[in-house]
Amino acid sequence: MKNSGIPFLILTTLILLLVTIFASLDLPFSWVFYLTVVGQATLVFAVYKVLTDDYQTEKTFQNWYEDRPKEENE
Repeated sequence: MKNSGIPFLILTTLILLLVTIFASLDLPFSWVFYLTVVGQATLVFAVYKVLTDDYQTEKTFQNWYEDRPKEENE
């Protein structure tokens, strides 16, 4: 099942990287300010999408972690 919030998190990251670049290039304050507001709004929306996503899994805490599967002998 695809997580629909991930593209919004990528978009948010790109917007906030642009804020950093624009601020370091001394672009007008209004551009940096409005891009920051848009970035914050997309962050809130991305978090909302991730938390309300209809995601289900069969994994439990008994399955341990994905990066280090539990040995069958344990």
